[in-house]
Amino acid sequence: MTLHLRWAAVTDQGHVRSNNEDCYYAGDRLLVVADGMGGMAAGDLASRLAIESLTPLDVPIDDDQQMDALHHALEVANGRIAETVEADNSLQGMGTTLTAVIFSGSRAAMAHVGDSRAYLLRDSRLNQLTKDDTYVQMLVDQGLIRPEEAAGHPRRSVVTRVLQGEPVSPSYVIVEPEAGDRWLLCSDGLTAVVSNETIEQEMLAAEDPKSCCERLLDLALRGGGPDNVTVIVADLTAGD
Repeated sequence: MTLHLRWAAVTDQGHVRSNNEDCYYAGDRLLVVADGMGGMAAGDLASRLAIESLTPLDVPIDDDQQMDALHHALEVANGRIAETVEADNSLQGMGTTLTAVIFSGSRAAMAHVGDSRAYLLRDSRLNQLTKDDTYVQMLVDQGLIRPEEAAGHPRRSVVTRVLQGEPVSPSYVIVEPEAGDRWLLCSDGLTAVVSNETIEQEMLAAEDPKSCCERLLDLALRGGGPDNVTVIVADLTAGD
């Protein structure tokens, strides 16, 4: 049995930001979300460079080559950001989060750096597959604050790892996909406003990826839309 992606995606500037520094790609074998940082054109540029570096992975890749392919693509993205900053010192400090998943018919491989997220809905249960690379998450891991305190912490938006042209160690995960899985990749413009419990309810209630994306985006905007919002939802379906 071969599994196929059926996806939908939306991105929105939100109600507060003056531009959209998020960038995404969705295809038959690849899903990617990048959330740029560094202000105005710099954030736009960093996320776009990252996405452009990953899009060549939307091709058949053998299971045992997936991790190497992801690792190489992230190195290319980081290198392109470094070269761009070196050529224009005014772009110093720009960077981007990146969460990417590549699919074969029998396996999924994920790379992650930053505070964008990937979730997997399986058997009516939502699992967060990524851990935020943030100062607040570090405090939670060290037991200095409780998880429920993280959302209201004044430094909740401080990221500790991003693609910024400097050495970085992304996280990598292998998932054995199943028919009926529903994936969500999103920027923190969604998760900073909408709780995991609400995300789970909406993902269970939505009939298809398009309506799921629209419902989640609407919740983020109704919650104030303080940041750019990008949402990709993909269902894995069985077929020839």
